[in-house]
Amino acid sequence: MAVLNPRRLTYPFTAEQTGALRTGDFVLVSGLVYTGRDRLHKYLFDDGACPVDLRDGAIYHCGPVVVHGDKGWAVRAAGPTTSTREEGYLPRIIRNHGVRVIIGKGSMGKATAQACREGGCVYLHAVGGAAKILADKVSEVKGVHFGAEFGLTEAMWMLEVKDFPAIVAIDSRGRSLLQRVRNGSIRALRKLFDSGEKITP
Repeated sequence: MAVLNPRRLTYPFTAEQTGALRTGDFVLVSGLVYTGRDRLHKYLFDDGACPVDLRDGAIYHCGPVVVHGDKGWAVRAAGPTTSTREEGYLPRIIRNHGVRVIIGKGSMGKATAQACREGGCVYLHAVGGAAKILADKVSEVKGVHFGAEFGLTEAMWMLEVKDFPAIVAIDSRGRSLLQRVRNGSIRALRKLFDSGEKITP
């Protein structure tokens, strides 16, 4: 993982950009990102009309803390939420809307990996527990959709981000970093058990 030499993703997120990424790459995302949680995913999965064009765009699994002041909306916290809840929705959303980047937290399954492979999409893992630091990467709130219908936490926020940090967890070939780590852990445990070596906590 080349932390000192990050890969850069800039909106619109083209197939050329995502195709150059590999699992474990450290990336800095800049440009327009749309937040989405359970309500938005179910709405899009059920063929609800999307108010924006998501093609070559990014969906960030996040319920940001956003406040309204004299200068408009400002993001106070923007940490990722658990992405596995959206596993059942994502393949169809990626296919129907041409989404190129998913940002979230935690493991995603085979359905999302296959959808990434078919759609040239990548799943990026953002850092959990760093909501304030990630909020500082939001340079502007461009707007919000479904605030009245879904509530502000579940709404679709349009965020302009600059150098938003993340790790490639699933690349556009469907290869999963988290699955690779899991498989390696299983192999290591099997070797320990097979060797008869005593395992101490």
